[in-house]
Amino acid sequence: MSKVAIVTGGSKGIGQAIVARFIKNGYQVHNLDLEHSDLGTWHRCDVSNVNTVKSVITDIASTTKHIDILVSNAGRHLSATIENTDEATFDSLFALNVKGAYAAIQSVLPSMKTQKNGAIILIASDQAIIAKTNSFAYNLTKHALASMAKTTALDYAQFNIRANAVCPGTIETPLFHNAIDAYCARSGADKASIVAEEGALQPLGRLGRADEVAALVNFLASDEACFITGSLQTIDGGYTAQ
Repeated sequence: MSKVAIVTGGSKGIGQAIVARFIKNGYQVHNLDLEHSDLGTWHRCDVSNVNTVKSVITDIASTTKHIDILVSNAGRHLSATIENTDEATFDSLFALNVKGAYAAIQSVLPSMKTQKNGAIILIASDQAIIAKTNSFAYNLTKHALASMAKTTALDYAQFNIRANAVCPGTIETPLFHNAIDAYCARSGADKASIVAEEGALQPLGRLGRADEVAALVNFLASDEACFITGSLQTIDGGYTAQ
């Protein structure tokens, strides 16, 4: 019987790479995203809406009869200090980055508890470990995901449900390019120069790739990682080791 995996935000970037890796390994993959994708089974879903997330995952569980893996990946970036973050922006970022993960975890737990097995992987960030300038609310959301992984790991270890957070550094994805484009539009900086500088900031001297993050997620979802839970797994080219 194929393993059933749910990935939120699986239509592009890191999420798309994770979906592709799981499909390659024979998993039945369900992608919850507003943006259409031909990879796996796509469910149109606003991940920032708790009731929508719960409804979609409940329907998946009733059809598949089991859910083995959840990867909570949906999220967006925000560059702003606390002074430049208004309440509406703050709330919308938390709704997607944090409440989306909360809803997805709540929704898969009944199936995983019944089968006494499951792997939950939250895509956090190197900013779950360190602070960066101009990143007030985004940094908060990623620390929240780290906490969610740890507390879920402890609360549900008795059911053999594992929860871990993957903490990517600077990965070349559409999200990365959108952030660089926005910065260049504000500052007038040359994009090629900024991208090169970002790569040079990493101890390994380059940006990370989405497929590299997907490989780590695939390992954490597998039985080979059956004794790993409650951990923050960095994949950042050595950036947070400095």
